Amino acid sequence: MDFASLLVLVVLGLVVWFWMHSLRILEIAREAGRLICKQTGVQFLDDTVASIKLQLARDTNGRRTLRRTYRFEFTETGNTRREGEVIMLGERIESVTMEPYQIMDEGEEA
Repeated sequence: MDFASLLVLVVLGLVVWFWMHSLRILEIAREAGRLICKQTGVQFLDDTVASIKLQLARDTNGRRTLRRTYRFEFTETGNTRREGEVIMLGERIESVTMEPYQIMDEGEEA
C-alpha cells in the first residue's frame, strides 16, 4: 500500500469518526431541547434541533474542543413558533435558552 492510499484511508476514517461523533452530540442536544420543553410545559416542535454554529472553544480544563450551537422551536399556545437554543461544549451541555413566551393559566384555553 502506497502513502497516498494510506493517507486517503486515514482521512476517510477521520471524516466517518467526526460524522458519527456529531450525530451523538446532535442526539444529546435534541434530548436537552425536549427535556427543557417538558419541564417548562411547552410543546417541542418537529422533534428536532438544527445546527447553526460550529466554533473552536476551550473547555473548563483549558483544552480546545468544539462548541456547537443548535436551534429548536417550541410553542406555548399552539399558535406561535418560538425559538430556543442549545449550546454544546464538547459532549457537555453548556446552556439551554428559550425565547420569552406567555405563561397561560390552567383555566385558560389556547
